[in-house]
Amino acid sequence: MKRVLVLNATYQPLNVVSVKRAVVLILKNKAEIIEEDGGSLRSEKMIMPIPSVVRLVYFVKVPYCEGIPLARRTIFARDNYSCQYCGAKAESIDHVIPRSRGGDHSWENVVAACRKCNSKKENKLPEEVGLSLRKVPQRPHRNLRIIGSASEIHPSWSNYLELAPMN
Repeated sequence: MKRVLVLNATYQPLNVVSVKRAVVLILKNKAEIIEEDGGSLRSEKMIMPIPSVVRLVYFVKVPYCEGIPLARRTIFARDNYSCQYCGAKAESIDHVIPRSRGGDHSWENVVAACRKCNSKKENKLPEEVGLSLRKVPQRPHRNLRIIGSASEIHPSWSNYLELAPMN
């Protein structure tokens, strides 16, 4: 199912919605099409391009967001669904410093891993079994919530999803 990125009036990403919901926003004059998907929707009296990005015509105050929850789904989204040791498709999560050795359950200590690397590492440090991290795990970007809620990221979204770390 195709999804549409919704931007605030200031072009700040707010959410991802279905095409149907985006069309309702457009027809009620609450949003305008910024980027098109290439296809079109047809009715008896009109033809509308399928949107990939819409912008609200009025500013919506966004409530303060405490942060992104540390969960399997968000870890996979942060690590782009790939093993942080070998680059294969991730199937599990791994604590870089095992919890049995005093490692904590935090963004800086948890990574996505494939089954093979996770089994090889077990409760050891990566260096002890000849593994190294492809990138240092860190707190995710503020747009991870939006990226994680979409089944796929439309190429036109990259202009609006700034990948700035959370404060």
